Amino acid sequence: MRKNHLFTNHRIKKAIALTAAAALVLGTAACGSKGSEAQTSQTSQTSEGGVRVITVAHTQSYVPYDYIDENGNHEGYEVAVLKAVDELLPQYEFVYEGTTDDDLLIGVESGKYQIGTKGVWWTAARSETYVFPEHYIGASITGLTFRSENADQIKDMQSFADFSGLLVPLAPQNAQYSIVENYNKNNPDHQIQLIAADQFSNSDSYQWVLEGRYDAVFDIKTSFENNVLKETGEFHQLADKLTYVAYEAIPTWPLFNGKEQQLADDYDKAWEQLEKDGTLEALQQQYFGYSLFENIPEGYQKGDEL
Repeated sequence: MRKNHLFTNHRIKKAIALTAAAALVLGTAACGSKGSEAQTSQTSQTSEGGVRVITVAHTQSYVPYDYIDENGNHEGYEVAVLKAVDELLPQYEFVYEGTTDDDLLIGVESGKYQIGTKGVWWTAARSETYVFPEHYIGASITGLTFRSENADQIKDMQSFADFSGLLVPLAPQNAQYSIVENYNKNNPDHQIQLIAADQFSNSDSYQWVLEGRYDAVFDIKTSFENNVLKETGEFHQLADKLTYVAYEAIPTWPLFNGKEQQLADDYDKAWEQLEKDGTLEALQQQYFGYSLFENIPEGYQKGDEL
């Protein structure tokens, strides 16, 4: 019943937007090019029917979070969540644009896009530029990639620390460095060797682990899945030699333009309904095959530093 209602709601919003577009063409036909361009720009934000058009930017190849598929469709878990949010907000019509990381960040800041999504983690610096809603959209699971021969001894961060704690160096500016640093603060008796260094590529990291120079890479789960487990992955030839264990999930957030607090508030209301009716969990199972939220630290709130 809910699906039929949302579909009808979507059709109504589309019809209003199309009617407004037709009215715009008729209303501007006799105007000069300069006046026509100005009116088109204004109407692209709010239609005559009161439905506001919201441009959502997303990255194009961050599978399975945000991407353009082989048919040119806007796809991914975060895109799917925003489409579900849009269905619950009759006052808006979301349109999607795939773009680069830099254009997304600059575009949301400038107002070219009202929303941007790219698996973003919250930071204090970003919160000064963008509006973060109260509710995250997804999560990025972090953990350890290590030699499969050590799978009986390494089950989690603590057992890895007791095994050797010898981790491939991390760049201090990398958010993953902060996660390991926080682990060490909370586990003084089970320390991981956190070495600050320049950022390395996955190929270096994986190879160094296999060579025995280090015993694990602090890795993003989807990166391991896409690069190692997937048959088309760049390092799939290492799939039988490397094993992954999850540690902690860091929430990911949609970014809103600094003047879009009301839009962010409306997103939050829709998010709460989607969480309550199971839509968010269903989409996580669809795109990942597991729950993203299970590994988020208990008691996590917006504003918690990594």
